[in-house]
Amino acid sequence: MGILIYAEVEKGKLKKDCFELASYASQIADIFSFEVHAVCFNADNPEELSNYGIKKIYNYRNKNYFNFDATIYSDYISKIFIKKFRFLILSSSSNSRYLGGILSITLNASYISNVISKFESNSSIKVIRNSFTNKAFETVEALEKNVILSIAKNSFEIIKKSFTAEIEEINFEMINPMNNVTSIEKSENKVSISDADIVVSGGRGLKGPENWHLIEDLANVLGGATACSKPVSDLGWRPHSEHVGQTGKPVSSNLYVAIGISGAIQHLAGVNASKTKLVINTDPEAPFFKAADYGIVGDAFEVVPDLINKIKEFKSLNS
Repeated sequence: MGILIYAEVEKGKLKKDCFELASYASQIADIFSFEVHAVCFNADNPEELSNYGIKKIYNYRNKNYFNFDATIYSDYISKIFIKKFRFLILSSSSNSRYLGGILSITLNASYISNVISKFESNSSIKVIRNSFTNKAFETVEALEKNVILSIAKNSFEIIKKSFTAEIEEINFEMINPMNNVTSIEKSENKVSISDADIVVSGGRGLKGPENWHLIEDLANVLGGATACSKPVSDLGWRPHSEHVGQTGKPVSSNLYVAIGISGAIQHLAGVNASKTKLVINTDPEAPFFKAADYGIVGDAFEVVPDLINKIKEFKSLNS
């Protein structure tokens, strides 16, 4: 009996979430004397997982196909899982959620998403999960023998625990893929919203796309990603790929900075999982202030440049 994690890969590199999953699984493995293995697809450096408690890594490779296909990926993951595993640990990304639903049927497994706690019994698997767009917590018990857990991002510490992992390279074929990707357009040299620990987001309070350099400059000095509210993407100021909220991309960063965003309920629902929220707005009655950990009532065109300069000064003093 053991624990298997699915480690997501982007452009050949393991995503940061992988190391959080590995650390989570490794801590559980220590309690119950399990082994933790990992499965990934087209990873250039799968051995990096061995630094976080992984004892064996199955790295599926296909030099001609790098796009995610849930049906084919789930088939290969299930073939590994049924050999000797009881627990499958996934991230909370859209791809992993897609896999979780398919694999729960294939493996006849209980599937619990948004998990924020470990379980302490091998016979009764109970965990706490976020629910109602992170406004509540609930304790859920897995009723099936096989269990799939989707871990909420940034819920657990990444802890190094080095092993000399066995790596099994497996060539795989894409037989009748369901997705036919003709092209992919991605922003280069930018931090991805889904992977960012810090997200700086702007709304209509920026008054126009010509002022977006304020968001980008603050994100650059903080080492974060840029994002926007739905009205901003609808107006064409920013691409829809940067739209965060309930109808856009969910954000669970360590720091979320909202500039010129009033805080509609749909936006708050999508960013509520962020650990610390800072709001900058001229309107002291803006709904976002009620959900914020810190708030600044002021003009973004004055506050943000001052904030950037102060951060630069702080960095120069500590460099």
